[in-house]
Amino acid sequence: MSNTFGKRFCMTTFGESHGRAIGCVLDGVPAGLEIDEATIQAELDRRRPGKNAYATARKEADRVEILSGVFEGRSTGTPIAMVIYNSDQKSKDYGNVKDLFRPGHADFTYWEKYGIRDYRGGGRSSARETAARVAAGAVAKRMLHKIGVTIESGIFKIGEVEAKDFDFAHARKSEIFALDPTVEEEQKEAVLRAKEAHDSIGGAALVRAWGVPVGLGEPIYYKLDAVLAEAMMGINAVKGVEIGEGVRSAELLGSQNNDEMTKRGFESHHAGGVLGGISSGDVVEIKIYFKPTPSIFKPLRTLDIHGNEVVCELKGRHDPCVAIRGSVVAEAMAALVLADLTLLNMGRKIEDIVRYYRR
Repeated sequence: MSNTFGKRFCMTTFGESHGRAIGCVLDGVPAGLEIDEATIQAELDRRRPGKNAYATARKEADRVEILSGVFEGRSTGTPIAMVIYNSDQKSKDYGNVKDLFRPGHADFTYWEKYGIRDYRGGGRSSARETAARVAAGAVAKRMLHKIGVTIESGIFKIGEVEAKDFDFAHARKSEIFALDPTVEEEQKEAVLRAKEAHDSIGGAALVRAWGVPVGLGEPIYYKLDAVLAEAMMGINAVKGVEIGEGVRSAELLGSQNNDEMTKRGFESHHAGGVLGGISSGDVVEIKIYFKPTPSIFKPLRTLDIHGNEVVCELKGRHDPCVAIRGSVVAEAMAALVLADLTLLNMGRKIEDIVRYYRR
């Protein structure tokens, strides 16, 4: 099983949804970076469950504890280990699905691949694991802040209700991280209607990164847009990713899609800040599309581990729209990608190496 992401700024996560704890180990963090638990906790609090009617009722404090790699508030250059203890598991809620495959979940594929699965909330395949990614992303954001990179996210679409304007400052205050206050109530109503019908609803998040320097991305097989897509598709429930204009570019002419350049910069933003797999210095823009949460409280036909046809009737606590908290995870993954590529980019030219060692 692959549990590590990145080449130079590497994150390895561990733990299960209903295990004792989840966490991560970060390798490659430069020494001397200011790191404190409060900064990491602030990011985790954005993703934390149980805050309102638009998220799962599972009450996890998600308190982070730094175990290693930080001394007197600064990174030491050694692996940074962080742990988040689980405190509100209700494993008995999953007793009735112990021997059957929940439709839309990874139960069937994990069983076929490994011959064993942790049925308690999905175990390792649960989105609970993404809290560790958010903790790691908080450290990445601290490093990127040092070079003037800012990353923000928000929800632009819930079901068919789509934002017309993007206000990231408003998204930070919104209960559902809505980017457009003019459609926020309609988006909230869509989530609550699905929840009241014992169903769920899909949504889409927008992540933007400002101040990204020119040159990030390692062609040909570690391009910036390719790694961003990999990072986003690795988030639970993500079924589509767009960079810049995305799928709409297939409908355009070259004369419409090309971003003309002047001394002022790029005149349009179709490329999403990436050209040839390398950052162009423009704003990097990613759209991430989440499927509806597969955990719904409607009877669904399925199979059990013996091949019998049975009916799945779920219990437990689940997000009616996984995209909402997923947007925070997408922001963290974007930070991890940019941090990794920033470090990889430092050896791109011989003069950069000579300048450093002959200073």
